[in-house]
Amino acid sequence: MNALTQYIDLYDSARQAIHASGGDPLNSMRDECRRILGMDGAGLPTKHTEGFEKTSIEDMFAPDYGVNVNRIGIPVDIAATFRCDVPNLSTLQATVVNDKFIPSAGLDDKLPSGIRFMSLAHASKEMPDVVSRYYGSAATLGDESVALNTMMVQDGVFIHIPRGVRSDKALQLVNIFSSPTPLAAFRRVLIVAEEDSELKLLVCDHTQDRTQSYLASQVIEIIAGRNACLEMCMIEESSQLTSRYSRMFVKQEQGSNVTINNTTLTCGTSRNDFDVELAGEHCECHLSGMAIGSGHMHIDNDTSVFHRAPRCKSNQLFKYVLDEESDGAFEGSITVTPSAPYTEAYQSNRNILASGSARMHCKPQLIINNDEVKCSHGATTGQIDEDALFYMRSRGISEEEGRRMLMQAFMIDVIDTVRIPGLQDRLRHLVDRRFSGSLGNCETCRTI
Repeated sequence: MNALTQYIDLYDSARQAIHASGGDPLNSMRDECRRILGMDGAGLPTKHTEGFEKTSIEDMFAPDYGVNVNRIGIPVDIAATFRCDVPNLSTLQATVVNDKFIPSAGLDDKLPSGIRFMSLAHASKEMPDVVSRYYGSAATLGDESVALNTMMVQDGVFIHIPRGVRSDKALQLVNIFSSPTPLAAFRRVLIVAEEDSELKLLVCDHTQDRTQSYLASQVIEIIAGRNACLEMCMIEESSQLTSRYSRMFVKQEQGSNVTINNTTLTCGTSRNDFDVELAGEHCECHLSGMAIGSGHMHIDNDTSVFHRAPRCKSNQLFKYVLDEESDGAFEGSITVTPSAPYTEAYQSNRNILASGSARMHCKPQLIINNDEVKCSHGATTGQIDEDALFYMRSRGISEEEGRRMLMQAFMIDVIDTVRIPGLQDRLRHLVDRRFSGSLGNCETCRTI
């Protein structure tokens, strides 16, 4: 029996309750996903699967977590939990508690005209034609982890920016785990930015009850229309008992510009996959991330950027600082097809091992099937610069403070990729707290 079996059995026994939660767009794919997962040989990736040598998704999903199929209300005091201590950061905010979407008071009235920031389950019932057009259009159902999420998801987030609409304020989505018992949550995010639209989005992941074990299965689909501009920043501050497998699929049309920043401050086991398709001419994609590991944290980021059209640009920058017994992994690929001349694509992965027990695995890849390109990649892993540390100590700075300052400086260029107003200062503050030994506990998240 593999990890999929328990979820297939649960779906078979609770099919009616699962279908009752979502409208036709969500339900129309479930039975096909059930068929895919039930095929001989179907299974989640293990460490013997290429690209997953350091993270077994099978082991991540194997424990017997509960799933709130019957939508039992789990109380959570959102207002008491979240406070933001960084000024000048104003957002339009909603929350996902486990897997249930909860808008802030008066959210619809605050949104610019035409923008929808709402429950995916409700959107699939209220505007099924729009959801049907985009749901599942970027994600690949042939992937067992995506099929599992699609089969089980009962709610999610739908963000729709109509043609030509631009939001002055950033949207903020706060994911919270809170349950008196171990729990698995299947989360889905569908973002559609139509032609000439603009969106900034901040996503925060938190664990409220740090004594329980949690599993998050998350699939994010982003469709960026012609000349659309989208910036998304994700910050994970979950507990050491939380496992997360997040898959993001981005499809860009001509002239679109997408910037994604993924920051892992605290976690248990976190695997983040990014699949980006530059499908139209003159697209740009900027993909960056930073990870700070300590204890027994495991942080794995995998990127795949596909250049399928001429004159597109992509840039990847990922940095890790790993301490104590933590370990990290980064595997990144750039693929340039024969139909994508004049591509510019760059990838960089740089890492610091702050202890002798920390471990890092990196595997950069270039697959170039075109002669008219400018492409490069590189990866480095080392320790704290002892000469710089000695210089700082000679100027009266303690070794501990010097190490913290050097690690902070190491992350600056990743933080500088963020363009959401006020968020750069917030990230510097959070990184400073993290290197000072103050673990995240959701106290700085909510900003209304």
